[in-house]
Amino acid sequence: MLQFILLQAAGGNNPLLSILFPFLILIVFYFFLIRPQVNRQKEQQKFTENLKEGMEVVTNSGIIGRVAKIDGNVVRLLVDEKTFIRVVKQSITAENKG
Repeated sequence: MLQFILLQAAGGNNPLLSILFPFLILIVFYFFLIRPQVNRQKEQQKFTENLKEGMEVVTNSGIIGRVAKIDGNVVRLLVDEKTFIRVVKQSITAENKG
């Protein structure tokens, strides 16, 4: 009888642990995946709102150009002498630093 009790104590399933485990997984997902992505989205939105004419920027596709004009959601980029392209404001990802 004592052996049965010891085996059951050593290998028994703890119901609290089985309930707590999914919540721990969700917390890990939140801190390592969801929260950093939300922070990146906020930084990108702030950058997009602060676009100004004359800034040299990079688009999602890797095009480097200077902001010539901003019309609402459309940005006109100067990519070469007298060569302009129009892109959507959200496609501009970063300022060109080099």
